[in-house]
Amino acid sequence: MTKPNFQAMSRKELLSYMREHREDNEAYYAFLDKANNQGATEFYPALQSIEDLQHFPQLLEKFRQEQK
Repeated sequence: MTKPNFQAMSRKELLSYMREHREDNEAYYAFLDKANNQGATEFYPALQSIEDLQHFPQLLEKFRQEQK
């Protein structure tokens, strides 16, 4: 059985592959490498007041859109 090229896969493709091949440690480590190399896409500071919660629905919707 030939292994797929994990480096050529997107994070989403690699995650899908890992769900189907849970025993494949090489895929797991390739996914971790991709996640660590990509880093955080945005930084959200800690909430300082109750008024900061006003922005939470927009952040949640943005997160949901990114997951699609």
